[in-house]
Amino acid sequence: MRKLQQVRRLDEFKKSVINKFNIYNSLFLNLPYTDDENLGAMIPILLDQCEKGLVAGKEPQAILEAFFTQFAELEDERDRLDFMFKIVQYVERQVVLYDSVEDAAFPKLQKFTNSLSIKDYFELVDQNKNWDKIAEKLATFSARIVLTAHPTQFYSPAILDIMSKLRDLIDHNEIDQIDQTLQQLGLTSLINSKKPTPLEEAKNIIHILRHTYYDAVGELFQYVKNNIRKEHFDNYNIIKLGFWPGGDRDGNPFVTAAVTKQVADELRINLMKCYYNELKSLRKNLTFKGVQPALEVLNQKLYKAMFDPGYKVSYATIIAHLEEIKVQLRDHYHSLYQKEVQQLIDKVHIFKTHFASLDIRQDHSKHYETVQEVLKSQGAIMESLEELDDATLKHWLLEKEITLNPDDFETPIVADTLTNIMQLAEIQKSNGEAGCHRYIISNSEDIYSVLFVFGLFRWCGWQVEDISFDIAPLFETMKGMEASEQVMQDLFDLPIYREHLKRRQETHTIMLGFSDGTKDGGYLKANWSILKTKETLSKVCKENGIKALFFDGRGGPPARGGGKTHRFYAAQTRDVANHEIQMTVQGQTITSTFGTKEQFRHNAEQLLTAGLSNNIFGKENVISQEQRALIEELSESSFAKYDALKQHPSFIPYLENRSTLKYYTKANIGSRPGKRGNKKQLTLSDLRAISFVGSWSQLKQNVPGYFGLGTALQQFKDDGRLETVKELFRDVPFFRALMMNSMMSLAKTNFELTSYMANDTEFGDFWRILKTEYELSKALLLEISGHEILMEDETISRESVQIREQIVLPLLVIQQNALFQIAKGSEYAELYSKIVTRSLYGNINASRNSA
Repeated sequence: MRKLQQVRRLDEFKKSVINKFNIYNSLFLNLPYTDDENLGAMIPILLDQCEKGLVAGKEPQAILEAFFTQFAELEDERDRLDFMFKIVQYVERQVVLYDSVEDAAFPKLQKFTNSLSIKDYFELVDQNKNWDKIAEKLATFSARIVLTAHPTQFYSPAILDIMSKLRDLIDHNEIDQIDQTLQQLGLTSLINSKKPTPLEEAKNIIHILRHTYYDAVGELFQYVKNNIRKEHFDNYNIIKLGFWPGGDRDGNPFVTAAVTKQVADELRINLMKCYYNELKSLRKNLTFKGVQPALEVLNQKLYKAMFDPGYKVSYATIIAHLEEIKVQLRDHYHSLYQKEVQQLIDKVHIFKTHFASLDIRQDHSKHYETVQEVLKSQGAIMESLEELDDATLKHWLLEKEITLNPDDFETPIVADTLTNIMQLAEIQKSNGEAGCHRYIISNSEDIYSVLFVFGLFRWCGWQVEDISFDIAPLFETMKGMEASEQVMQDLFDLPIYREHLKRRQETHTIMLGFSDGTKDGGYLKANWSILKTKETLSKVCKENGIKALFFDGRGGPPARGGGKTHRFYAAQTRDVANHEIQMTVQGQTITSTFGTKEQFRHNAEQLLTAGLSNNIFGKENVISQEQRALIEELSESSFAKYDALKQHPSFIPYLENRSTLKYYTKANIGSRPGKRGNKKQLTLSDLRAISFVGSWSQLKQNVPGYFGLGTALQQFKDDGRLETVKELFRDVPFFRALMMNSMMSLAKTNFELTSYMANDTEFGDFWRILKTEYELSKALLLEISGHEILMEDETISRESVQIREQIVLPLLVIQQNALFQIAKGSEYAELYSKIVTRSLYGNINASRNSA
């Protein structure tokens, strides 16, 4: 049955995606965007030459030399550079076209999927007669989708609007208008002329909130409400939206207190626009005299709140007016349009006056610096916090009264940290407590990661009993995860903090980050450590009467904790607290996975059903002690291999000199710097996980997504124990999910692209280490899975990956040639550098999850 479904889905994919893309791509390549009328027609020829050349073992520069000589007839290097720039511009727009075609086909493809929708879930519940249990669980369960501003989201609102128009036109085969829209695409810039500000990044994502998520969340809530067998379903938190742009200042000095306040205002104002527009639509039907007074008053208030940041309409006020209208309809107008008014009321209950909850995030080191400066100003220390013993430091943080003025501090980060914490009460007053109530601390490794923030709240004028914030440690390094159990127990043992948790409904949010974990510990060890840490923290929280809420830092690619989200959550063990699913959605994943209403509904439903299934149908995942021992052994073995790679003297130099690492900061794709700190000598700890993983992706080597697995599996094979690993793959969903995500990374890997590096005098040996591990990992993952090809069970995803990799192949060859020319000191090094920078866009957008 499953095979038949895959065949049907593949047939639909070929008809609705491959065939349509080929038709519209032919049209696209013949449009005259440039003075060279034949340029588009040359792209298929270049693609063919790239494919054949790489298979034959040719270097990128040799492939391009032959192409320019035999087909393009360009001898002058400057003319060739101009041609390559134009090719890059074409290819990145081909990616936009393919995205639009694939997204348009999404609803059709879902008919043949095995994924569990809410509708399917309810049908299963009906068969199993579990309605009481599901109703009870759905009354409290929720998924929080937190949108971030990490610099891998390239599509501007203008391009997103073009994509939206294309999706609709493609769905209806409007060929003339598609032609016109493709011309518009060709003449619309895909790149930023300058780095976006944090406020601009926030506005780009608020654009998606307003035009996609507002309706999508409302529709999903209505479906659950109308189909669950519960008379009064009022879990308005079933889908919650979180927001990091403008609040996440970790590694981004451009996110200031002023920016945070502006973004909070933007969220509220854009929500008022949503309410106003929906009310405006309702008014066309609510023509009855008795409802006009309440309608007009609410309309005027929302209108004013749309344009005046200083004017606020409270959640209670909006609800009161709408309830008054509903009562009038019920009592005097035969309940006409009462249902539509109730739907707006439900949306107001969901979004209140904040739209999405703005999280504050900062690195622990910045709080350390701030606390140190404050205590120096108070005469408690001369230079360093090291002068204080634990008892004295805790006394200052938890009990000592201090009155601070941010203007008294010269260090910008200290003054701004204090200013921001002081203004959070005002943001809560404007947007509601739900609008900003979490403070996340990156690189948490000890108890002070939380206590510094708690102390700073006190010193910034917050009374202890009024601290309406969840202070969430982010354990992201191996050291942090190993210390996390003791850190949380020590916090629970502090009476003043325990009282704070009572006021926070006896819950504690704990964030676990994949990005730096994978960079630090390698693919398998990081993911295995995170699962074990979740189990341990679930236990320590339960023992202390605390409900643990886990917040997962899930990037787009598997190397940063991404991959198939439903598979990940469905594979969690029964020992992991399952009260709520919380996850970040990063970079282009915002538009690629949650970009349309259909995609958002589908993937939000996947989150809910994955979390609920573990409880309702008795499918609790258990990993036996024997299985744990095997995973532990594999984890340590793969980590040893990865750690040896990290310690290799060529590791950082290779990334600096043979990858696109240094070009990320030149691409104007995000406001955040490419690394933490200002040290001249680049270190792995300072390197941001996004640029780290992204650089491996641009090389098509994807090292963080598999390195070490092959060696670990080979050791088991040498010991005659590979059958036990095959059983792990078959019987343990968590292990299977990791391996299948890793196979996705391998499927996007192409060492033929960089085969010329084998002869590199400086890095040849290092390149061969990478390639050998790739080949070993691929061979053994296929062997333990029993598959003949990578992603064998994911037919559509595999086809999509292959098409995308094919589209950007000319771009990648051009990029590798440019890196080669720069390394050899070309007189046009500056222009080649611009080509490398520009080529980042199309490749990352084509990958959709950056690896």
